[in-house]
Amino acid sequence: MNIPQSIILIVLVGLGACIKAPDYPIEPVIELIGITNDTLLQDNFNSDSTIVVLSFTDGDGDIGSENNLNVFVTDLRDNFVSDQYRIPRLDKPGSSNGISGELSITLYTTCCTYPNGAPPCEPSTQFPTNTLSYEIYMVDQAGHKSNVIRTPPIILKCN
Repeated sequence: MNIPQSIILIVLVGLGACIKAPDYPIEPVIELIGITNDTLLQDNFNSDSTIVVLSFTDGDGDIGSENNLNVFVTDLRDNFVSDQYRIPRLDKPGSSNGISGELSITLYTTCCTYPNGAPPCEPSTQFPTNTLSYEIYMVDQAGHKSNVIRTPPIILKCN
């Protein structure tokens, strides 16, 4: 039995139409998957690091940019935006149905801060550790801000 190729093509197109597009909100949504290291040695020369792994979705598929920073990391000890990153443009033709993926961010070590006003980054036996967490969010090309996630506590060794 010889089936004409046009019938096979119609069947394949019909099957493709049955696949439901993801139903993501147009604002990016991020979730923390995990971090690789929860203890860092303080330093102001980026000698230690942890990797934060996030998952993301975006309903209109416009994650990333050629020019703009779009991932923001805030150190909750002082609410300072300590790091900003640029995800390259990810949207592709036909991605207006939504996009999802994973993102890994390397956060380098930072300096310990002390409640007695001692200079940061100096070793301390009085305050041998600092505990810090970061908040992270992203912004898509349309300016939609994602939810904000918080990392688990990270211990900085100050001595």
